Amino acid sequence: MPGHRKTIKDVARTLGVSAATVSRALAGNPRISPETRQRVEATARDIGYIPNRAAQSLVAGRGSGFVGLILTDPGYGREDSYLGEFISGLGAGLGQHGIDLFLAAVPETQSELSVIRNIVGTHRADGLIIARTSEADPRIEFLTAAGFPFVTHGRTSIEAPQHSWVDTDGTAAFAEAFEVLYALGHRRFGLVTIKEPMMFRQHRTEGLLQAIARRGDPEVSLQIATSPRYDGARRHDAIAALLIAPERPTAVLTLFDGLALTVLEEAAHLGLSVPGDLSVIGFDNIASSALARPGLTTFDSETTRSARESARMLVAQLAEKTRPAVPETLLIRPKLVLRASHGPVRLSPRGQTTQLAHNGRGARK
Repeated sequence: MPGHRKTIKDVARTLGVSAATVSRALAGNPRISPETRQRVEATARDIGYIPNRAAQSLVAGRGSGFVGLILTDPGYGREDSYLGEFISGLGAGLGQHGIDLFLAAVPETQSELSVIRNIVGTHRADGLIIARTSEADPRIEFLTAAGFPFVTHGRTSIEAPQHSWVDTDGTAAFAEAFEVLYALGHRRFGLVTIKEPMMFRQHRTEGLLQAIARRGDPEVSLQIATSPRYDGARRHDAIAALLIAPERPTAVLTLFDGLALTVLEEAAHLGLSVPGDLSVIGFDNIASSALARPGLTTFDSETTRSARESARMLVAQLAEKTRPAVPETLLIRPKLVLRASHGPVRLSPRGQTTQLAHNGRGARK
């Protein structure tokens, strides 16, 4: 298209080869045949591609040409499409610079930090993307001390971090969700969350609590249901207990869409209509949220953009062969996607609501 800056991917697409092959050919890598190198160089000239010399150096023997992403826990990506979308965006962002992405799983007998130490020690990657940051993160401490290039998808509790990160503004999102539901008449709120000390949990919870405090409405109440992230049975039990509680919530916010979909499932089992009896809002806008019945109102966390920006920041570090003196950071504001799982409050008689839920839960095995 006019004005479109040509990339390695354009050259690769024209030739029908990989972006890594194009990058290595332009860098004069001896593994690429002279014939292939000549074809790549000719095509690059023809389409107007200007080589990125910094990226070429990574694949010309002065680096591995790989960036690693650690699969951080046993359930990472098993429940929804979030991981696939993030990997796709990350791979595309790195591929534009001729850099390959590799995934490293953590064996049950090892810790994630030991895997990271091994990658750094063996130089199997030139940099790392660290996901799912915690309040105090030993991975970040190790990589910072080692001087190894990395970018985190998420923040820590340190106010002035010494590393680059990309994150979504869960604080603002949950405050917005509260205000939307409050305006619809809801005063009894529920929060479905996880036990693990992830920073996204803290930020989203803070957003809700701050919004409640700003309203200063004594009629507003909040009940919280918590369970381990990947314990499905305890998740169902915690959500069911929330929905059969006296003065049960009329509106529930969930930390992410997987939890929201479970709320919809439990509500249906208990005979509660959504959004008539219960409004539900999720976070992430995974593919299945649009297919839910009713369609799930949620926040689009712009996963692909986050991944691409993480790749861009890391490539910049690799080009400079050091982390920037002033870390680059990006906080993305999620966009509320309005579907059919939220609506005006409709209070049922207290006894009828509690008894209906109790009877429904008692029948489940």
